[in-house]
Amino acid sequence: MIQENLETVKERIQNACRRAGRNPDEVTLIAVSKTKPVEMLQEAYEAGVREFGENKPQELRDKYPCLPQDIHWHMIGHLQRNKIKYLIDKVCLIHSVDSLRLAEAIDEEAGKRGLRVSVLAEVNMAGEESKFGVTPQEAPSFVEALSRFPHLRVEGLMTIAPFTEHPEENRPYFRNLKKLSVDIQAKNIDNVCMRHLSVGMTGDFEVAVEEGATMVRVGTGIFGARDYTARP
Repeated sequence: MIQENLETVKERIQNACRRAGRNPDEVTLIAVSKTKPVEMLQEAYEAGVREFGENKPQELRDKYPCLPQDIHWHMIGHLQRNKIKYLIDKVCLIHSVDSLRLAEAIDEEAGKRGLRVSVLAEVNMAGEESKFGVTPQEAPSFVEALSRFPHLRVEGLMTIAPFTEHPEENRPYFRNLKKLSVDIQAKNIDNVCMRHLSVGMTGDFEVAVEEGATMVRVGTGIFGARDYTARP
């Protein structure tokens, strides 16, 4: 099932790239594996997946030693400062930096371990109260502030669009995030490179790709519906 789902998702990404005149190699598919058992992740790995996204630091920490070491782990969920220690040396990218207090804590922990951590600034494009992230208006100054932390590397923006039955409704959010990314890149801020745009999930990743996503986060589309009673 996973291999078939994966092939379908990849084909849809390729078709979206074709419509937008983009190279499919510009888009990284992240398999969102939260709540999924290690056996399912192994199956995805054997089907060719090397990029996995987790929402909970403890779950990532527990799965990490059970799977091949050439996996690239992404932290895509809200991150609490006291949980940074669980993943700081395991992830290739933290997508969800949503406050300077969190950035300061990541920088401090990275400094202790002699690391430099790649991060994305999370922007709440739709202004939803249930979502984390800075406002679009705050984003440029927030990114500039992030750039000053010596143990962080700012590599782009991330957003979580509203859940909707109609993916087209999210197109403006994706388009505006891309514009925001271009505007910030034009400022030529030291230690900032807007090379990643992490947008799009199972329900709307094709629209996200058409609007410039470089990373899409797909869970249900690959693994099937989540089991929230599962234990890592």
